[in-house]
Amino acid sequence: MLTSGIYFKNFKKNKKINYSKLRKIFLSIFSEKNYVLDSLKKNYKDNFSKKLINKYKKYSTFKVIGMGGSTLGTQTIYEFLKDNIKKDFVFIDNLRQKKLKIKNKKSVNLVVSKSGNTIETVVNSNIYIKRGDSNIFITENKNNYLLKLANNLKAEIVHHNNYIGGRYSVLSEVGMLPAELMGLNPNKFRQLNLLIKNKEFINNLISGVGSTLNYIKNKKYNSIILNYDEKSENLFKWYQQLVAESLGKKSKGLLPIVSNMPKDNHSVMQLYLDGFKNNFYTFFFTNELNSESLKNSQILSSQKYLRGKNLSNIMYAQKIATEKVFYKKNLPFRSFEIKKRNEKTLGELFCFFILETILIGKLLNVNPYDQPAVELIKKETKKILI
Repeated sequence: MLTSGIYFKNFKKNKKINYSKLRKIFLSIFSEKNYVLDSLKKNYKDNFSKKLINKYKKYSTFKVIGMGGSTLGTQTIYEFLKDNIKKDFVFIDNLRQKKLKIKNKKSVNLVVSKSGNTIETVVNSNIYIKRGDSNIFITENKNNYLLKLANNLKAEIVHHNNYIGGRYSVLSEVGMLPAELMGLNPNKFRQLNLLIKNKEFINNLISGVGSTLNYIKNKKYNSIILNYDEKSENLFKWYQQLVAESLGKKSKGLLPIVSNMPKDNHSVMQLYLDGFKNNFYTFFFTNELNSESLKNSQILSSQKYLRGKNLSNIMYAQKIATEKVFYKKNLPFRSFEIKKRNEKTLGELFCFFILETILIGKLLNVNPYDQPAVELIKKETKKILI
């Protein structure tokens, strides 16, 4: 077990890896002031009040306007825990030619951008915010476009923590304000205080990082997620940004690729099994208690082994079968099985992947908190539009 809500099988251990050295480097991360890690703890102080939440919790529909880390964490929370959420959240997270149609016109716009100058967010705010709308802006307390717009609209303004980048911001006000509007509890997400006391969690984290570094050393650069849970699709889009943007520097890094299973058994699985060998894999499965059952009366005798089964049973069998084949072919993999779909478990997953990414960054000697190359495209785009 990784925690009470997560069953975990790690990569095979490698005797050549100095795990005690990795542990020392990991512990050193906690010895310095780190605003990202602070946001994962229960005592983190959000930059919004209960008064604001109470003012807007009567609304049933919210439009979240933002890009990348400004919305992916919130999308993950909404999708992963949707069965417990009665509100409707619509995410406007890209430029699209065909305008979205929002059924409920009486909705709240939640606009999120750390810099306040993200061009896609500025454009979408211009298109989707109407006169008389209720608006909440989350942005830095600096002289930026969206802060000026928020003041012009007399909107609610929540200051984005200056020291927490978008992809790390899910457990700060960026993700927790919308989580509260969904009716969820931020304190249940913030699990770092307990996790750093959990020896099994820490040991698995450090062991996995050691294996990942060994794969990188042996030119295995593709981190492929075999995802059997459709409600976790945005979790791994968030993971994709976290890993690629944090580690892709100095000609180093990992390429996170998400495979939707079991669909991809019928496309890229052939390559995974018999193609080039520069991949390592993460299996991810969540047991669905309310999974749809098959109609026994309509199953022919040739497939009678399907009788009494539901979709979750079948997908789990496919996952285990695929793991067995990977094991026989000596393909490196680890496996997450989610036992409890709740805030605590999702918070633990956020913490695990954030800590893992920061530690890998430190060991690769890259800064896991910046994204200098992305700024080049922003500058060139502005030059063309001027």
